[in-house]
Amino acid sequence: MIYLITERASKAQLNSMLEALGNYVKLAVDIRLEILAGGGVMHADCEAVLLENGSKQADIWGADWNPSIQEVTFESLINIRSRQNNPSMEILDTTIRQQVTAVTHKLLGDI
Repeated sequence: MIYLITERASKAQLNSMLEALGNYVKLAVDIRLEILAGGGVMHADCEAVLLENGSKQADIWGADWNPSIQEVTFESLINIRSRQNNPSMEILDTTIRQQVTAVTHKLLGDI
């Protein structure tokens, strides 16, 4: 199940998001609104939830969250965007990485 997380997630929400992949959660993070969508098996599905709720595509970045080690990784097909100087699946801009990490830790950290 994919959840739109606008405030700190509950343990039940995190556990539900983990059901799809077991030990990590696929995320789409809106760095402008500081919200995220997580769960499911594709970053694009999470991105679609954010877009349906008013996010702008340029503000959304794909990542994965591993709650057992409290780590964010930054690789997703939705991150490939030459128009934003990111020709890779990995988020290359360190500022964007920091923003994705901050939002993820704020909403999902230490649950």
